[in-house]
Amino acid sequence: MGKLQSKISFHTSKYRADDPVEETGPVRAVQQHGPVHTDAVTCVAALKPDLCVSGGRDKVRYPSWRSGAVLRRFIGHEREVTKVTCALDSNRIFSASRDKTVMMWELHGTPGPSQHFPGHDLVVTGLAVSPDGSQLCTGSRDNTVCKWDTETGECLGRATISRNLVTHLCWVPGEPYIIQTSEDKTVRVWDSRGLQVAHTFPAKQHIQTCCDVSQDGQYCLSSSGGSAGEGGEATLWDLRQTKSRVREYKGHFQTTTSCVFLPRGPALAPSIATSSYDSTVKVWDRDTGGRGGSCPLSVQGMTKLLPSFLSPVVMGTMKPEISGFYSNPPAGQGGDMPQCKARAFCLPSSEGCLGA
Repeated sequence: MGKLQSKISFHTSKYRADDPVEETGPVRAVQQHGPVHTDAVTCVAALKPDLCVSGGRDKVRYPSWRSGAVLRRFIGHEREVTKVTCALDSNRIFSASRDKTVMMWELHGTPGPSQHFPGHDLVVTGLAVSPDGSQLCTGSRDNTVCKWDTETGECLGRATISRNLVTHLCWVPGEPYIIQTSEDKTVRVWDSRGLQVAHTFPAKQHIQTCCDVSQDGQYCLSSSGGSAGEGGEATLWDLRQTKSRVREYKGHFQTTTSCVFLPRGPALAPSIATSSYDSTVKVWDRDTGGRGGSCPLSVQGMTKLLPSFLSPVVMGTMKPEISGFYSNPPAGQGGDMPQCKARAFCLPSSEGCLGA
């Protein structure tokens, strides 16, 4: 009872955006790497400047996005991995799965998981670790959010809200607050100290699929479901005293699956990136809502974006590869990688350059 039917669509070609984007240079030959997964990539997380962790239908991998090499595989979940995250300045990796469990892994430890976090009744769809790595927050389609001690595996709290099918969680840097998106179309702010809702933003018109928090902790982003050009927007929210909606970023034709704040660089305006089942990644000026560019991608629906430490964006897709591009390539980066539209550089993938 009280569990909503997911309405997120996977049809990627019918409503693909065809708006023009600015050319910044020719597309050159591409070095290719084989896929790091054998099935769909469902999630990625940044670990170190040149390393990321990815999860998919064939469990967890630990690839270098520069070389495309898989450095390690983590095997233990019985079903598809839905989320992965990493503790800041730590060698610990956390993974959530459709098997209703969360596991903790040591990057340089034994092959198996170092801690288990069982307790959800349905697939685990949200995963966030505290800035100091001592606590873990998980969310599920069973309408619950749980808090865990990462050392002991003890459940420190459990909260249930009717119809709150969790889609994503992220921890506010330097704060005890957690942002959560839901299929009930809302964005909630949780106080982790008592695991209580501190604030709920006004409900949107569509399922909220993902969220991210700016590094200064002042803003959060959420992305919306959509189809046929309706919905699919990303929304910027103010986490300070006003707790208000700042602006929307509209342009995707299908569900926006992921939204991230991009790393700041010298003389660069604050920017965000969004990905969608319409097979595009879009870069936006955070403060004006202007679109910095659009990268059409010849892949089946993007599932997750993440900004890495040196300002590339790494991307998971419904195909068995992890790819990336520079939204603002730093000096000396890029090498022989092809120059693409939307001020983007592509990292090699099994499909070639992802910028059209």
